[in-house]
Amino acid sequence: MICPKCEFEQEDKITECLKCGIIFEKYKRHKNINLETNTPIDTTIIEINDQEIKFIDFAKELLFFVEAEISPVNWGGRIIFFLIIFIWGCKFILTPLENNYAGNCFLHLVNLPFHETGHIIFRPFGHIIMSLGGSLAQLIMPLICLVVFLIKTRDPFAASVCLWWFGENFMDIAPYMNDARDLTLPLLGGNTGMTSPYGFHDWEFIFTELGLLQYDHLLASITQILGIILMIVSFVWSVYLIVKQYKNLVKHI
Repeated sequence: MICPKCEFEQEDKITECLKCGIIFEKYKRHKNINLETNTPIDTTIIEINDQEIKFIDFAKELLFFVEAEISPVNWGGRIIFFLIIFIWGCKFILTPLENNYAGNCFLHLVNLPFHETGHIIFRPFGHIIMSLGGSLAQLIMPLICLVVFLIKTRDPFAASVCLWWFGENFMDIAPYMNDARDLTLPLLGGNTGMTSPYGFHDWEFIFTELGLLQYDHLLASITQILGIILMIVSFVWSVYLIVKQYKNLVKHI
């Protein structure tokens, strides 16, 4: 045994140094020394691991929080609401991009005011950003609602529905992107891109100015797929929360 403090060599079985008098176990714990290998412990790694654990715990609490008590009516209502968005979401997912299902359903009319408001908000940043601002605003609004439900009201189930809406907006934007060269979709006011002045069709203008017009169908497909992925994630999130809430429901029946 070599003393970790004065490096005096002595028998292995003793518990305190014959020269400086320290108790080996206490000294090593105080100095963060591994008792088996007699080597220093990297406290930086310990601190990093602690921070990672705290972040993971915070994320779990934020994303998967459920009330300790929930009424059967409340729980049943969430089941019904989930079934509605699930069946409706499957329609979005299974309908081909070219059919423009998202653009023809009533939810498009809900998204449209945010789209047009986005043009106004982003107008000071130039024509390209203004044109892009309509689609950006469609995506920003459900994200704002998602954050509010997570942090302000602590309702992850409502946040999962907002994630569904976020994905739906990607699928609402995709046909518009896909029309950048064809210019056949009806636009606000009843015109099409073909009969409107250059710059009126957002994605024709954006892709042309950025030199991406030939990739409109590819970029639209990627946007559609991203929307599908977000919807599927929202389904999984919702189901997990409903099952977790059911366990609390059973406890209080």
